[in-house]
Amino acid sequence: MITIKNVELAAVAVKKEQYPPADLPEVAFAGRSNVGKSSLINLLMNRRNLARTSGSPGKTRTINFYEVNGSFRIVDLPGYGYAGVSKAEKAGWGSMIEAYLGGRPNLKRVVLLADIRHEPTEQDVQMYRWICHYGMGGLVVATKADKLSRSQGQKSLALIRRSLEMEEGDLLLPVSALKRTGWETLMEELERVLGTEAPQTGQAGKGEK
Repeated sequence: MITIKNVELAAVAVKKEQYPPADLPEVAFAGRSNVGKSSLINLLMNRRNLARTSGSPGKTRTINFYEVNGSFRIVDLPGYGYAGVSKAEKAGWGSMIEAYLGGRPNLKRVVLLADIRHEPTEQDVQMYRWICHYGMGGLVVATKADKLSRSQGQKSLALIRRSLEMEEGDLLLPVSALKRTGWETLMEELERVLGTEAPQTGQAGKGEK
């Protein structure tokens, strides 16, 4: 694994015209509000506050593109499922995400995040179906794995796999940004998908949001 030498926010977008050029491979991260997406990205990128964590759900309302070592991008998609926004805003987020999934030629994979403590919602199932429809499925991260015992975790992983109707070869990886566990397998998969060495993690921000 290579060392992260440079990570920069390349673009903040709500429409295609604001995307950076499609000249580098991208891996996007999707999930419900407050699932721990920002904490996971910070862990993987070896930064404490690259992606801002917040105790308030629904904070990420744009598509954020992070360029890593000038060789690939990590893309933070808006969190969905937060009840404290209007129906119009929810619809706008959905259109924003679907437009990205269906119109980005350099997108290699979409990683769906699901909270290991809860059964996937209808929106989680819909998101995974979207991801699979666009040929980007097969990789789900169960966040906050430190919150359950090993036996509880295994039961929850089986429930997530059934609820999302994951295929036998699809990867479901328990990860804890707080305890810094489970990231090795995820990084190995990202390395394979990107066709390059995956970034080496270091000290990440404390806690998951």
